[in-house]
Amino acid sequence: MPTRTAIHTLMRTVAEKAGSCPCHAPTPSRILPRISHAPGCGHNHGMATVKEDKEYAFEMATSTVRFGRGVTREVGMDLKNMGAKKVAVFTDPKLANLPPMQVAIESLQKANVPFVVYDKVRIEPTDVSFKHAIEFTKREQPDAFLAVGGGSTIDTAKAANLYLSHDEADFLDFVNAPIGKGKPVTKPVKPLIAVPTTAGTGSETTGVSIFDYTPLHAKTGIASRALKPLLGIIDPENVRSMPPEVRVASGLDVLCHALESYTAIPYTSRPRPSNPIDRPTYQGANPISDLWSIRALAMTAKYLPRTYRDPTDTEAQEQMLLASTFAGIGFGNAGVHLCHGMSYPIAGNIGAYKHNGYDVGHSIVPHGISVALTAPAVFSFTSDANPERHIEAAQLFGVDTSRLRKEDAGKALSDALRKFLHELDVPNGLKAVGYGLQDVDKLVEGTLPQHRVTKLAPHPVGYDEIAELIETSMEIY
Repeated sequence: MPTRTAIHTLMRTVAEKAGSCPCHAPTPSRILPRISHAPGCGHNHGMATVKEDKEYAFEMATSTVRFGRGVTREVGMDLKNMGAKKVAVFTDPKLANLPPMQVAIESLQKANVPFVVYDKVRIEPTDVSFKHAIEFTKREQPDAFLAVGGGSTIDTAKAANLYLSHDEADFLDFVNAPIGKGKPVTKPVKPLIAVPTTAGTGSETTGVSIFDYTPLHAKTGIASRALKPLLGIIDPENVRSMPPEVRVASGLDVLCHALESYTAIPYTSRPRPSNPIDRPTYQGANPISDLWSIRALAMTAKYLPRTYRDPTDTEAQEQMLLASTFAGIGFGNAGVHLCHGMSYPIAGNIGAYKHNGYDVGHSIVPHGISVALTAPAVFSFTSDANPERHIEAAQLFGVDTSRLRKEDAGKALSDALRKFLHELDVPNGLKAVGYGLQDVDKLVEGTLPQHRVTKLAPHPVGYDEIAELIETSMEIY
């Protein structure tokens, strides 16, 4: 029986006969038309054309980071040195009573810094949970922020901080286009110190804040260099108690951050903005991001399996925490692409699935799992755009590349990723977390608006390409 993708392709081929460019042909469904246009079409798909000025510059923005065992004890002095009069401390309900939060609060008390606690952060935040945190912040009017937790906590604090400083703004004003308006941040925000308690998101280094937009059942976010924390506290003591499943999910986010940013389009492929304020946070692969990303990938390939197998392996834990920060610096400036673009509807449309190790009171496929499930298909698809980088990545996962042909780079890396994921007991594809072929349409629909990341893919993608990647990812072993 023909696949859904084959049927859709046939329908689209017929529809495209009505016009010289598929953009102007009738589309067989309400889904956006694919973006691969006919020869001679002059439309811009996020890549610079001969009619445009190509980008000639890239920017490197990151937070100051401080690494060391027990360094969380210094945050009270840091905030006192800033002259903070009222600190909003953000955390989640589970972490509120655990050692990282206790140490942070004791540090504030010892330094005599006044504070209020917001401990209602939702793991995998939504627009609803963001708005709740924003209301709290506007009511309390803090002059500084301290986020103690994983990416969900740090991202929630970033959003609350942004809308505190832009009290008149509508919620969608700063949300990435086309879901939101994507307006630039024009006012200064308050100082934010981020204390990550997972080794995955790298949010302590980036100007990105991600959430589930409930009307579309898909993730989106806010991206601005203004959002990046003033200081990231990288304390290995804060990741000691992570469950093995959380270590894996967090670490796979590091893997995809590093590999996607390393294989993204070159920054010189984008059109140059008319004003530097419009230069995107995610700029494409560039020489500085490349260094951080490939190093983070090597560290993840070496140390993530060790952190999963042995909860007492403190060296591996510390190296993964550093890898998370390294990847954050890399992808925070280069960007990610297809794994993340597809992960947003995968997470947003989840049914009853609850991942082991995540006691959060609601169904959840962790972000790191949602990005990793499509990774074998994605890097098989992207390999011919830059086979050398895919071969380099495969080598880091133990592949003998001495006689590997460029045309085999995608399969080699894809097979290596499957083996790596299987050894970490990652669910066997999208079917294992509750999806089936009947869900392809809605997963494609949720991916297509993610222009911020999908335009960084080394190949342009439309409905057909995304659908095929999703179908291929239903089972990965």
